Amino acid sequence: MSSAPPPARRPSGIGRRALAQPTAVAPVRRRDRRGRGPRGPLLPSTMPAYRTRAERFDDLVLDAVERIERTWARQLDGTEFAVEDVPPSDPAPWEHGGVPLGRYFPPDAGLPARILVYRRPVEARATDPADLADLVRDVVVEQVAHLLGRAPEDVDPGYGDAH
Repeated sequence: MSSAPPPARRPSGIGRRALAQPTAVAPVRRRDRRGRGPRGPLLPSTMPAYRTRAERFDDLVLDAVERIERTWARQLDGTEFAVEDVPPSDPAPWEHGGVPLGRYFPPDAGLPARILVYRRPVEARATDPADLADLVRDVVVEQVAHLLGRAPEDVDPGYGDAH
């Protein structure tokens, strides 16, 4: 008698042709879980709540930068302005006490000069939207003054007037 194992059996219903040619399955289109279809925008773009708080803060920073660039465009050429939510937990060596509202990073190793404004600390210190706009402008003016090596009053004559 030979001790060869019996040939492997395929499960019933599956032939060689079915394994070689996969069948294409059409994607199933589904609605949301209540069956009403996809939702549209929650608010129209004309409503004040359409933009997030962070987007409105970014607009305040851009407004402040545009105001300063009218006078100092040549000196600020190539400078990057950015917004971050919170400062890093390790303060810079020159920062003593308190939470910084913004930072200036000088150009380094091919990177341009950068000015950061920290959104959450600035928002926490503002009492109303008008105060927030003034505070954002003052923070940007202070950092640009640090970049230019000038007094904030030289950069923007209206610095600190609204407070």
